[in-house]
Amino acid sequence: MQGRPSPLDGVRVLDFSIMLAGPYCARLLADVGAEVIKIEPPEGEEMRLRAPLREGQSAYFGQLNAGKQSIALDLKSPEAIKLLHRMVESTDVLVENFRPGVMERLGLGYEALRQINPRLIYCSISGYGQTGPQSQRPAYAMIVHAESGFDRALMRYAGDRDRPAGGAVFVADILGGVFGFSAIQTAIVQRARTGMGQHVDVVLMDCMLNLLVYELQEAQFSAPVARPTYGPVRARDGDVLIAPVSARNFAALRDLTGLPELVSDPRFTSVEARGANWSALMQVVEKWTSKHTVDECMAALDRAGIPSARFRDPAQTLDDPNLASRGVFAPVADAAGEFRGVNAPWRMSGAQIAIGRHIPSVGEHRDEILARVLGMSASEVGQAAAGGAFGKAGPAS
Repeated sequence: MQGRPSPLDGVRVLDFSIMLAGPYCARLLADVGAEVIKIEPPEGEEMRLRAPLREGQSAYFGQLNAGKQSIALDLKSPEAIKLLHRMVESTDVLVENFRPGVMERLGLGYEALRQINPRLIYCSISGYGQTGPQSQRPAYAMIVHAESGFDRALMRYAGDRDRPAGGAVFVADILGGVFGFSAIQTAIVQRARTGMGQHVDVVLMDCMLNLLVYELQEAQFSAPVARPTYGPVRARDGDVLIAPVSARNFAALRDLTGLPELVSDPRFTSVEARGANWSALMQVVEKWTSKHTVDECMAALDRAGIPSARFRDPAQTLDDPNLASRGVFAPVADAAGEFRGVNAPWRMSGAQIAIGRHIPSVGEHRDEILARVLGMSASEVGQAAAGGAFGKAGPAS
């Protein structure tokens, strides 16, 4: 519904972040109406070169940075740092995900900037936190996946592996972005009450530990026990996933399939027994699914109210009419043209929330930002350029 307010309208964000976690956090802020100014090096953020590329434009970068504005600054230039210090005066939120200490060395650390603007909410996202003996270790998502126990938990649930599987879905980064976004909202509420900003320290390792809700408790209090592991069950032309978790779900599956083992086998007579013998249960259920196509299985399972799903490739979800009807995808565009981005995973009845349509080119909004935020004239921008603020790639226009 058009005409609804954007929750963070009027909130200004400086986005110094790179790669995935920080940019995703800042993009969520843009989705809910914040003015997000992306600070890039003169050559542009590295993710602009990340596949998939179309005519030199990265759709990966676009998904993470749609709706932002871009200014390219050489952070090694004292002139650029002066400009940023002036911008901080009217900034509400800063997001960065460099290794701890980098922003301090640039003169952009929290302690320096809070002297300029005590209301500043400064969010740092890092692998191991801003303090402690591991804070300086380099860490990407897959590093904390391994060290948190996440990868070995997945290995155990797979059941047929003795080493963790490889992967390329960066769960920790998305969690870091989401937790950063939520912590910033909490800090904004507190600032409204106290008038003071604060430093928010988001840690990817801690994000992953928060994901292991069962596993960390099990590790403290019992030896590992068998749990339901929800994997593929073979149909005639593919695989389905079936999750008869509750007693009601199981009764419906028993009635649907007519398999006698589901009635008589003691391994399946209680929720606890089924959990301990889940793989065996699914092998029995496969006697029924293997006689039907995926479509036939899904239709019957849906009619019976049994939680189930077909396994799909990501490309297939793009063509899902149910997702389209809910507005999950939205058009975004860069210099190479339009493609589909993914909206934030929530809706609000009284607010406008959507991924921004425009993906900025490197430094695209420089002059407009400097004029609007700092009141700089064209000649003053030229002087800053001559002083090296924009690097060799950012001459005055």
